[in-house]
Formats: sequence, structure tokens, C-alpha cells
Amino acid sequence: MNPALAMPEAAPPRRRGRIQLLLILMVVIGPMMLATAMYKFSFWVPESRSYHGALIGNGQTVVDLGVQDVVPGETWQLLVTAPAGCAEDCQQLVYVARQIHIGLGRDASRANHALAVTEVPADYAAKLQQEYPQLKRLGLDGTAYGKATEDLSGAQLWIVDPHGNLVLRYDATAKGKQILNDLRHLLKLSNIG
Repeated sequence: MNPALAMPEAAPPRRRGRIQLLLILMVVIGPMMLATAMYKFSFWVPESRSYHGALIGNGQTVVDLGVQDVVPGETWQLLVTAPAGCAEDCQQLVYVARQIHIGLGRDASRANHALAVTEVPADYAAKLQQEYPQLKRLGLDGTAYGKATEDLSGAQLWIVDPHGNLVLRYDATAKGKQILNDLRHLLKLSNIG
């Protein structure tokens, strides 16, 4: 038999099995290593975002803000805070929070709205009692709030998850439609609340 015409032998089964094992490991471990490298070295990270407020990603809770009388609930919360009393910007955000709650439609039972202030003027307290019967009123420790929100001044609207974690923050210039869209997106993605 002519050795030049002989068919090459197939790779030994042991070697082929090792190659298959390495390929399987690369398929499983490769994406995890790539994702870790992307996170660690900040490359290929998308610059766009799908939310309109300021994302709170540091694990802060409503208790860290100094909100008093907090009872962990089973619903998402639109929390309005005002460390210097409820002035015009605070009153506007309370109105927006109620409109967003109403705008949720069939998902309204998955959320509520609340107001946390150091003090409420007597005339506005009466208005809240009459026009906002579902609004929860909570106390606010001004010093704890100041430590937790160093740069913030004026009234703020926070989206809080059912566990009490702060998710998004908006100032008084935020548009209600954008906040509503963000909350709807969170409710769609959430299995809690």
C-alpha cells in the first residue's frame, strides 16, 4: 500500500473529547468573564438610559433619609420629602404624586403616595385632609435627611420599592408623564408589590 494515498487517521477520541470540554467551558464561563471585565474596566457600557430621574444605586432606604413612622408595605410608594416645610414646590409634587397614582389605572393598587415633612402649615394640613384623603403623612428628621441628601435642596419626589429601598429621585421640575412612565416600567419588571 502506498503511504501517500493512505487516509489520515481521525483524532484520537480522548483528544477530541478534551477539545469539546474546552469549548463547552468557553461557552459557559466566557460570557461571565466578559461581563466581569466590562463591569470592572467600564468598556462597552451603554451610555443611554431608559429612566428620567436620578437612579439611587447605593442601597439607601427611607429610614436612611430620616423618614419616621415608616411601615414596610406591600406596595411601591411615591414619597414627597420637604425638609423645610411644605412650600409651593412641595405642594406641586404632592399634586403630581396623586395624579401619577391615579394615572396608574389598574395598577393603582400596587402603589401609594406619601408626604414626609418636618412641619405642615395649618392651612395646608386642612387642605390635605380634605383633598388628599389617601395621602399618608409621615414625619421627617431634618438632620438625618440633610446627612443623607447632602446636595439636595427643596422638595423631592422619590420612588420607593416595597422593601423601603430608594429607586429613583425627581426634583420639583420633573414632568409627571416621565415619572408615570418610569413607575409603570418598574411595575412591569417587578414581581414584588
